Amino acid sequence: MASHQGKYLNKLAGKRILIIGGTSGIGFGVAEAAAEHGAASVIISSSSPSKIDAALERLRPSVAAGSSTQLLGFPCNLGNHDTLSSEVEKLFDSATKDGKLDHVVVTAGDQPALGPVEKFTLDEIVRAGTLRFFAPLIISQQIRKHVKDSLGSSYTITAGGAQEHVGTNWSVVQAYLMGVRGMTRGLAADLAPVRVNAVALGPVDTEMWAHAKETGYFAVASERFRKRMVTGQLGQVEDVVEAYLYAMKDRNASGAIIETHGGTQLS
Repeated sequence: MASHQGKYLNKLAGKRILIIGGTSGIGFGVAEAAAEHGAASVIISSSSPSKIDAALERLRPSVAAGSSTQLLGFPCNLGNHDTLSSEVEKLFDSATKDGKLDHVVVTAGDQPALGPVEKFTLDEIVRAGTLRFFAPLIISQQIRKHVKDSLGSSYTITAGGAQEHVGTNWSVVQAYLMGVRGMTRGLAADLAPVRVNAVALGPVDTEMWAHAKETGYFAVASERFRKRMVTGQLGQVEDVVEAYLYAMKDRNASGAIIETHGGTQLS
């Protein structure tokens, strides 16, 4: 039994893992899972220092008694195009003071910029892709310097799922989401042996729905999603997180788009 545990259950034990966007939603779930797996360091980042402090406190129960897992957090604002590169560089310098990283996961997201394509100015189009497209690309520039050069290391990006379901007013966001897929494959070749994969998400019940729940729109939107999902329910964070764990654990996976969308592509 012990040998089986060593081969499968301990793949993330002793690893240093940075989750960018790790204070809420799926990112926080990945941080929880990394702590439960006995990672040496679970490092989270977001633009809000107060959210980081609160998330670190919420993470403490995930660390097993007697574990030496270190919980750390550093602010990084990915939403400003002008300071994006310097913010990312500062984050990686802070996160690697105690040594190089084994895994980097990006789950940071924002509300999609929706509307008729002709209504967008060029500046608005650029802003719409700052967090979803440009940030993962800029983050990739730090991988060679700050991540261990090994098949056991990985960089995992978050992309949109169910790309066949294209609705009106989604042109700008859809362009970036599809671009992330191409970026993933290109980076897998450029950054090898570090593995690069993307997790493509369908609808997931996270804090991003908070305002929609307050206004009542969530019930309408979730029912519409459910009708397209063969699972019959929105994704749950504790389930979707498994896709990110897989991307970190499988040393044979690189350049992959890992889909977790509740079967929306089947309808």
